[in-house]
Amino acid sequence: MIRPACRTAKAWRYEVALRPNTVVLCSRIWSRSTSAQAVTHARAASTQLQQRCLGPFSSTRFYTSSTSSQQAVSASSSSPKTATRDVSDLDRLETRTFSIISHVDHGKSTLADRLLELTGTIPSDGSNQQVLDKLKVERERGITVKSQAVTMVYDYDGPREGFISAFQDGFVPRPGRYLLNLIDCPGHVDFSYEVSRSLSACQSALLVVDATQGVQAQSITVFELAKQKNLTIVPVLNKSDLPASDPDRCSLQMEEILGIDTTLPGQEPLLISAKTGRGVDSVLRALVERTKPPTGVEDGKLEGREGPGFRALVFDSWYDQYKGVVSLVSIADGAVKKGDRITSCHTGKRYEVLSLGVNSPEMMATHVLRKGQVGWIIANMKDMSEAQIGDTFHLASEKVEPLEGFAPTVPMVYAGIFPIETTDFTKLEEAIQRLALNDRSVTVQRESSMALGQGCRLGFLGLLHLDVFRQRLEDEYGHAILVTAPSVPYKVTWRDGREEIVSNPIHFPDDSERKSKVTLLEEPMVKGVVRCPEEYTGEIMQLCAEHRGKQLEVSFPATASAIRSVQMTYRLPLSEIVTDFFDKLKSCSSGFASFEYSEDGYGVSDLVKLNFVISNTILDSLSIIMHRSKVMYNARQWTKKLKEIIPRQQFEVSIQATTGSKVIARETLSAYRKDVTAGLYGGHYERKLKHLNKQKEGKKRLKALGVGRVQIPTEKFLEVLDTRTKAK
Repeated sequence: MIRPACRTAKAWRYEVALRPNTVVLCSRIWSRSTSAQAVTHARAASTQLQQRCLGPFSSTRFYTSSTSSQQAVSASSSSPKTATRDVSDLDRLETRTFSIISHVDHGKSTLADRLLELTGTIPSDGSNQQVLDKLKVERERGITVKSQAVTMVYDYDGPREGFISAFQDGFVPRPGRYLLNLIDCPGHVDFSYEVSRSLSACQSALLVVDATQGVQAQSITVFELAKQKNLTIVPVLNKSDLPASDPDRCSLQMEEILGIDTTLPGQEPLLISAKTGRGVDSVLRALVERTKPPTGVEDGKLEGREGPGFRALVFDSWYDQYKGVVSLVSIADGAVKKGDRITSCHTGKRYEVLSLGVNSPEMMATHVLRKGQVGWIIANMKDMSEAQIGDTFHLASEKVEPLEGFAPTVPMVYAGIFPIETTDFTKLEEAIQRLALNDRSVTVQRESSMALGQGCRLGFLGLLHLDVFRQRLEDEYGHAILVTAPSVPYKVTWRDGREEIVSNPIHFPDDSERKSKVTLLEEPMVKGVVRCPEEYTGEIMQLCAEHRGKQLEVSFPATASAIRSVQMTYRLPLSEIVTDFFDKLKSCSSGFASFEYSEDGYGVSDLVKLNFVISNTILDSLSIIMHRSKVMYNARQWTKKLKEIIPRQQFEVSIQATTGSKVIARETLSAYRKDVTAGLYGGHYERKLKHLNKQKEGKKRLKALGVGRVQIPTEKFLEVLDTRTKAK
């Protein structure tokens, strides 16, 4: 930070704050003719200092004085988007890579903001809110949906009096500067794949728990993911300054539910307030003192072989319209610099490193990335599909063993995405491919619909995942799209012994086929855990029963408040929770219930495909698979809704809901009728009848020629789909 130290009539003196408690005084005489020249000189000087000094990776700021006011100007505003710093002097003992994990709304992003401020990575001007939540959808919804990596520098002054090592070998960190790589992860269960692959690049994790709510359902899920990766867990109790907080009860919960012995050195929870910043400095100290440096091979040699042994794990990637494919990597061994030739273990293709660097929090170029660091690499990738998540990069001149990658995800929810204008399909498909590069848990497959034309069928990990992807597609690429109702993957066992997973209702067998060709129909099941205050138990049990849930377990864990809570475990069909189950759960519990689920195989079910026939034409985009017990109710509701939505025609329109060849619900949309007898001023009745019969025959010919096919306007179609997502 550059600020004025003093000012005379013809001289300006300014000082540069490189880091907290480190100030360099500089002075320069500027002409008083214009203040613009002073600003230009200050920008140039601060930019040079910013590029020369490692500092805390923050953009330098300076002030120009005029009478009684000061105006802050950022030096980075006139410099390139990507600055250059050399962080190659930090060895592995000075590096820590960690993640922040927690339940939704327990304060992950707020804690990340305070850590960035304390290390000087961003200015502490009070305006920082969700700095790492860069997507529009994240800021609008107030949730993290995309992991973000950022590099910080922390000055550690050594262990304090009474320090006890958390390690059996008595490891004690040395004082000095530490490179801290932070990866901020989502908290919602729909983004568990994002959390899992981000944790693969870490050595430790900050488990943030709201001290007023205690351990919640998704706290358990993310904790188990971290333990699977063998990460060091640093428990943190946030919001400990609130009157309703109860740290003792939360510590007891951590012991009973998570198995964390909070009495051992290095496992005691840290009491903080991320909002006010109280106690956050202890988090930075704990990251250095409770976590060992990353293991791996240094720049010298791999075991038993000469060479630098560079290996990097690709755990994220995205497409930049100016720079191309950007890969986010964790350096496991060795080092890489600009100009190196690297090879992908997955494709075997070779690339030249055009640029590399770290995020702090914006992209910042460096000269080299060494082991233990997390940064980005831009190579000359020509195809977006070449950037595979979980791939290993190594030097082209060497042969190495690839690092352990990530297991492919299995989609839980499927939906079709179509352009509003059929001519925009090519642009939409390209946008989907680019966005899917940034979210590899999404599966993409082309499909065609008679009513909607060409589109793509996408697989997601949950309904929120689908909704966020849709919003990102509209926000970031400006595409107006139509999304069909979500469906889940069903398992069909045919009489010839073949098993097939069907996610598109078009390919699901009708009732007529089931009797002769199908042996077994199964639907995906989940194990759901509901935590809520005891007073809402009855309403929630009734809700789960209505959604075909089978109760497995009921327990009463320790709570972080005086309110007694209950934890219920149910086995539920996935199709029952991908629509409005969560909304109903929040409604009947006044927002106090939390819910998380995991896959639990398949279960035999009496499933039926419900088709909608408009004027003898099946609308395949409206077909849906559901349990037989709910077919009749939904068929009647949707045919009534279709009657309200479909515009009237010049002929009568029949709206039918069918299962196989059986019609189970029907509505008739009456035709517009032109009064063809209006011009007749008398005469015999047969004269009027002649005109009426002629009109009737004309309408028959209209339907027979296909001209009378019913066209549902796009905006009306959206209303139909919105109705279908609220299936009961």
